[in-house]
Amino acid sequence: MSQTHIKKLVIATHNRKKAGEMVTIIGARFPLLELVTLADYEGAPEPDEVGADYAANSAIKSESAAQFTKEWSLADDAGLEIDALDGAPGLYSKRFGGEDLPFPQKIAKILEMMEGVPTESRTARFRCFVALTNPLEPDQSQIFSAVCEGRISVEPSGNGGFGYDPIFYLPDQGCTMADLSAERKHQISHRGKVLALVGDYLESHP
Repeated sequence: MSQTHIKKLVIATHNRKKAGEMVTIIGARFPLLELVTLADYEGAPEPDEVGADYAANSAIKSESAAQFTKEWSLADDAGLEIDALDGAPGLYSKRFGGEDLPFPQKIAKILEMMEGVPTESRTARFRCFVALTNPLEPDQSQIFSAVCEGRISVEPSGNGGFGYDPIFYLPDQGCTMADLSAERKHQISHRGKVLALVGDYLESHP
């Protein structure tokens, strides 16, 4: 059983699906660590993601949470980068087509843009950055990153995961991210990989 000197960690998001995934992954490794989210703190701000890159956005969110809660805080920023679309939607994945546009419609829009693109040119990746912030040093976050390579399928598949998972095909798995069990996804996904790095850091920095 892994241990860390930190007693409580705030997952700095109001996104229930993302928070649930991160709590599951971290909690499996650190069962004694109390994990909470911004939803547990009334009035906790969710700052605008105005950073120039994923690292900056993750730090904006994590540092805001650490300052508000006075607890160790962690936030991620991730994006889907499609080579045939010059890396789009990338940093704007959550806001692609409008922030209020539901993900099934964002997916439909991407598939329409990708119509006619051959399999070998449909390469893509999920890129994820995580910032971990000590409330005593709120402007000196530790930054971690990971990538999961795949390609864009021609149609959605699977009911697991969230976001763009139904069109992110993993050739070595023979299915989309949304077809995987939650346990398998957590082993190979960009978020699973980056949180493993965070876990290594928590273990080795008492």
